[in-house]
Amino acid sequence: MAKDPDSGKAPGGTVDGLVKGLAPDWGPFAQVGSTARTVIQAIMAAVILVLLGRALLGVVHLRVGNSQHDTVQVKQGQKELAGSLVAAFIVASIGTLFTIVYGMGI
Repeated sequence: MAKDPDSGKAPGGTVDGLVKGLAPDWGPFAQVGSTARTVIQAIMAAVILVLLGRALLGVVHLRVGNSQHDTVQVKQGQKELAGSLVAAFIVASIGTLFTIVYGMGI
């Protein structure tokens, strides 16, 4: 995708569209200030990066365990990979989950 040299953004969209899942600005998050929203976004992004790093570490455990025929390390890698990816999905969709729960409470 070519960038527009004047705006610094991809043509036909903004960078905000890419991180909308990490930008909680609806439901209960709409009532907090912009600084609090920015802190929440930064925490969510950091947690997702850490979880993806752990998933990568799980893949390394899988590779090493397979090459050394170590079933314990393979199982550890599988658990770490699956747990990290599930947790990353939950954190990425936490804004939607909070909105659903908040909507049921009203």
